[in-house]
Amino acid sequence: MNKAFVRETDDEEEDGDGGPEAAPLPAGTRNYMTVRGHRALLDELARLVKTERPELVKVVAWAASNGDRSENGDYIYGKKRLREMDRRIRYLTKRTESAVAVDPRDQANVDQVFFGATVTIDDGDAEATYQIVGVDEANPGQGLISWLSPLARALLKAREGDLVRFQSPAGWRELEVVEIIYR
Repeated sequence: MNKAFVRETDDEEEDGDGGPEAAPLPAGTRNYMTVRGHRALLDELARLVKTERPELVKVVAWAASNGDRSENGDYIYGKKRLREMDRRIRYLTKRTESAVAVDPRDQANVDQVFFGATVTIDDGDAEATYQIVGVDEANPGQGLISWLSPLARALLKAREGDLVRFQSPAGWRELEVVEIIYR
């Protein structure tokens, strides 16, 4: 069948350049991230471009040389994986180009919560510790929350001992800031 009549990439338009993990930034907002997060994105980009993509291109070229491509699983899967990898490379390139790397250790006003702070909070039942990081680094399960999250926005500019209120999915919550560290 002619390729013009076959739509092979239904998933490409759905998730744009970044895939499902692409977190959009509000218009006019800078893409702040910690130095560690920026380095992780640059390392992933370099690994994809210098190692993984060239290896995959070799596999696809080998599969293409085997003849009939319409029933060649290695070729079909390789091309699909290549499209996914190229999409991730475009996403990482855009995100790293627009990134503003911030080193939390350079913060002058360490008695208030700002980007990069590691904050220990107490909700009355238990204490929890979170670091305020960039959108691309956020992983609440590991204690890394995006600076655009409701909790982080409530904590910004708070000091030790302050009570902060914020709207969570479970309703309004009140927390006490126990400790602020920049590392």
